[in-house]
Amino acid sequence: MPAKQNQSTQTPLSLRPDHLIRHATFRQLQIFESVYRLASFTRAAEELFLTQPTVSMQIKKLTDAVGLPLFEHVGRRVEPTEAGSELYQACRQVFDVLSNLEMKLSDMQGLKRGRLRLGAITTAKYIAPELLGAFSQNYPGIDLALKVTNRERILERMNANEDDLYILGKKPVDDLEIEEYRFAPNPLVVLAPRNHPLAGEKNISLERLCEEPFIIREPGSGTRDATLKQFESKGLRPWIRMELGSSEAIKHTIIGGLGISVMSLHTLTLDGKGGPMTILDVEGFPIERYWNIVHPKGKELSLAAQAFLQFVIDCKPEISQRMQNHWPTLKEHLVVD
Repeated sequence: MPAKQNQSTQTPLSLRPDHLIRHATFRQLQIFESVYRLASFTRAAEELFLTQPTVSMQIKKLTDAVGLPLFEHVGRRVEPTEAGSELYQACRQVFDVLSNLEMKLSDMQGLKRGRLRLGAITTAKYIAPELLGAFSQNYPGIDLALKVTNRERILERMNANEDDLYILGKKPVDDLEIEEYRFAPNPLVVLAPRNHPLAGEKNISLERLCEEPFIIREPGSGTRDATLKQFESKGLRPWIRMELGSSEAIKHTIIGGLGISVMSLHTLTLDGKGGPMTILDVEGFPIERYWNIVHPKGKELSLAAQAFLQFVIDCKPEISQRMQNHWPTLKEHLVVD
């Protein structure tokens, strides 16, 4: 009888202080954090470069270690349970402590070693790798990581404090407070095939441009919003022939003669002046926009992040000059604080 009484009052394995330490792995916690944040096993697998069965298996092992369900399926979505939400908060605390430790250890070694994690919206994919490449020549011991994705995902990453710095076109409109540093002009221009009938014409009216088929980014894109706003200011709307989700796809459709588009002038940096696309001289263009490097207000930057931030700010004159080389008349538009 005494033995049975002891068994009934015994603490469950999953509630013992050392149980998760012994039976859960950091990799499982990383996978769990990704599934929780993305609300998807599939997207988590893509982000972590794993197969979906591997993600499912690791979540099952973690669930067994916790002793309570972590997720439940609601329709096609994955929703966290109460236990899952509690575990996520613990994960973020663990990851933040480890990240701070890694940052402090790197700082102890100066800039001989360290890591820099940069997030950039899709349209910044032309300038972000170039900046990182130039930075790495000065600091070859710094490990670099670049995540290029859409604006929504970048804001999610910023809220989750996943990266050191971010490149955005326009500042977030939510409650997230950020430090913002303007570092490069990002003029939006009208691009067409080099043999387009309007190539070479001066001061093309927006009314005339409405006769041309437009290739445009998907809803939510900053470039799309700026383009439509420009036409709406004149009471016009362009003839939208096609919506595409990437700048590269739009470039190929322009070259293929399917239409014209408004894109960042940075898309021409690799093609050069003699490439297959040309800039049309249209009233109201270029639209003045800028790249900003940002981080959440109050975030403690590592030495590597501080060095990169200063490096990018110091590059402002060089980037502006490069834009002028592509279109000399841009000089009057390129005003960088």
